[in-house]
Amino acid sequence: MSTISKPYPWYYRPLEWLLVALASLPLSVLYVIADGVYLLVAYVVRYRWRVVTENLRNSFPEKNETEIAALARGFYRHFSQILVEILKLRTISHAELQRRVRMRNPEVMTDLFDQGRTVLAMGSHAGNWEWILSAGAFWFPDKADGVYKPLSNPFFEDFMYRLRTRTGARMVPMRDTLRDLVRRRNEVRSLSLLSDQAAGPEDQPYWTTFLHQDTSFYTGADKLAAQFHYPVVYVGIRRVRRGYYEVWLAPLYDGNSPLDKNDFVLAEKFARQLELDIQAAPTEYLWSHRRWKHKRTPKPAV
Repeated sequence: MSTISKPYPWYYRPLEWLLVALASLPLSVLYVIADGVYLLVAYVVRYRWRVVTENLRNSFPEKNETEIAALARGFYRHFSQILVEILKLRTISHAELQRRVRMRNPEVMTDLFDQGRTVLAMGSHAGNWEWILSAGAFWFPDKADGVYKPLSNPFFEDFMYRLRTRTGARMVPMRDTLRDLVRRRNEVRSLSLLSDQAAGPEDQPYWTTFLHQDTSFYTGADKLAAQFHYPVVYVGIRRVRRGYYEVWLAPLYDGNSPLDKNDFVLAEKFARQLELDIQAAPTEYLWSHRRWKHKRTPKPAV
């Protein structure tokens, strides 16, 4: 069930019809549209060009300006393809999505399910993060849940909610995460957390050096794993070719050994693995996000 308490205004209906009509087109046609979007955002509108190039420049200080510009264009091409791929989730068949997203080692998750364990999955805005959860509902039926932040616009909240849950995944609003875990603590499932977003001072983040920069990370996985003794896995994704992805799982914590929620070992492990993945495929990360907008507050001298 959607979290929206009121239906969106009627004047959004034509937009919905347009988006569903576009989503009904074959991906081969949508990729032609994506090529046009790429030219528009990279060369005409130059969507967040300053943010993208600054993020790349700071993350890859060894590269010159020509190389940074090439990475930026590569990101915009990837970003344009991601947009149409996410839209396609509204109509894509189960068989086609399973064919396009393969998991290298699902036994990492299924072995834990067989033990009756709930698993925390730490993901990021790399590759096609929306396709991972939707495909996960096929790999692990009735066991793929994702934490998300509801959108403020009622139409786009409803549209994205329907898109994300169409294959059977269940969405948990971020503010309800702890309540949901307590209420359903006896259920065997995975709960996906996009753990690479910019955590603000109010979130009491963990700070570390990430891509050569002082970077804040959410600590939810550390706190939840320590409280509920959940095993934690890292979810990686890489584009094999256009429209095809490979996903892999890397165990970060077994849920059995003692874990101090204030040590933030999981946030650190996640940061190190994600850093390696970004460096291996730099154009496939979401560089338009203001990832480094927060600055560390120096601790007061004692």
